[in-house]
Formats: sequence, structure tokens, C-alpha cells
Amino acid sequence: MARSIDKTSVLQLYKTILREASKFPAYNFRMYCLRRARDGFRLNKGLNDQRAIEKVYTEGQNFLNIIKRQAVVYTLYKAKNLVIENERPKNST
Repeated sequence: MARSIDKTSVLQLYKTILREASKFPAYNFRMYCLRRARDGFRLNKGLNDQRAIEKVYTEGQNFLNIIKRQAVVYTLYKAKNLVIENERPKNST
């Protein structure tokens, strides 16, 4: 029995994916997950077929579960920050 996916649940999934992706300590993985989520939602924003929407929504939930697990693992084995992650010194002028 398939349930109807409404706009608010899709937006909630999108926000949750972005929030969880931002928890990655590693810059490269964090940016990859954010890009993949944004691109995936943009690509599928014009879907009208309910079965296709349900399929893509389920894939999004699976992606969210993967992100949650991997963020925990990468937190346990945190590496040094990259050069682009360091803050620039502020000018005093």
C-alpha cells in the first residue's frame, strides 16, 4: 500500500538531508553530500507521476540513512582540517 507523498514531506526530507550532510567533519565529504542532495532535488522537482515521486522519495530516505551513519563514522576518525577550511585572519583596518 503506497502512501501519497506531499510537498511538505519532500521539503522536510530535503532540509534533513542538508542538516545531516553539514555534520560531516571532512570538507570534501560534506560538500559532496550537499551537492548531491541539491542536484538530486533540482533534477526531480518536475516529477508528476506519483510512483516516480515515491521511488525518488525512498531513494532520498536511503541517502539520508547513509549520511547519518557515515557522519558518525567520520566523526570518530576525524582528520585535520584542510587549508580552505581555516578561517582567514580578520583585517584590523
